[in-house]
Amino acid sequence: KMFKNHIDVKLKHEKFVTKVCETNLVYGLENEDGFATSSSNDLEDEDGEPIWIICFWSEKALSKSCVKNGWEEYEPTEIDLAEFIENWCIGIDNDELLVGTNFDQNMFGYEIEGYELILELIKELKKNKKELDFEKFENLEDLETQIREAME
Repeated sequence: KMFKNHIDVKLKHEKFVTKVCETNLVYGLENEDGFATSSSNDLEDEDGEPIWIICFWSEKALSKSCVKNGWEEYEPTEIDLAEFIENWCIGIDNDELLVGTNFDQNMFGYEIEGYELILELIKELKKNKKELDFEKFENLEDLETQIREAME
């Protein structure tokens, strides 16, 4: 059963990558205190505490379906893909948090480091010959170079 879940989660994550690169939109859940977070199902920090994850979805309906179980006060918020990459993924990585993609109503989903996710998104965008307008990077090439350097 665990294995099936694992494959299912990976497929949902791949769908997230494909979809957000198609639409240039990512969805988060937001309330007055900020964005919806969950604690990692797998990973702990040096003190044995679960690592925090900020959750994002590739479709508004998917994010909406998670407005329950403690997330009742949250509302879907649309984020431009370039902004998601520059401000969210990079910030999340710098803060040593994780990105969660397409979590389900049981708070179960794919967990990935911000920089790793950026590389997956770049790969998908290049495959589709798409370019994004960034504020802090000249283009995808520049972004990729800087992320790879940061990961070394």
